[in-house]
Amino acid sequence: MSPASEPKPAPPAAAPCVLVVEDGHEYSTNLERFLGDEVRLERAGDGQAALERLDRGGVDAVFLDMKFDRAERFLGDEAALVSRFAGDAERARRFLEDNQGTYILAALRAAGHALPVLFSYDFDGEPRRFRNLAGRYGPLDYLSDTAGPAEIRSALLRLAER
Repeated sequence: MSPASEPKPAPPAAAPCVLVVEDGHEYSTNLERFLGDEVRLERAGDGQAALERLDRGGVDAVFLDMKFDRAERFLGDEAALVSRFAGDAERARRFLEDNQGTYILAALRAAGHALPVLFSYDFDGEPRRFRNLAGRYGPLDYLSDTAGPAEIRSALLRLAER
């Protein structure tokens, strides 16, 4: 086996564990590159899988995507949203996809999971929305669209080591 094809060693057991909640694999793949063996990364593809994983314990922080346009399972009351959008099921579904991260965050807190969450969503243009979410569901932080690998690494390590 060549060195390039050898499996990457697992992070030390004492390394903090970050649960990446996303409907694709982009964040978990990139975070693995940015963080190396400084953290243990686990992935959940939707809110229900995140809740199931957190119920088992051992997670120090959550990296949470906002938009879930490829997920098959959603948290949130789709029927209530259809009613809110005057019967427009497509518009309700798009809203749920675009804001699924907030539904997942609310469900995590409702289930008693108070660990820090880092949103992959740029709230720079929506400071009031972020303040409301942080006040209701903290500890919470986010990454701006301009965040680079060093800033992402720093933010995750800071949250995971709280």
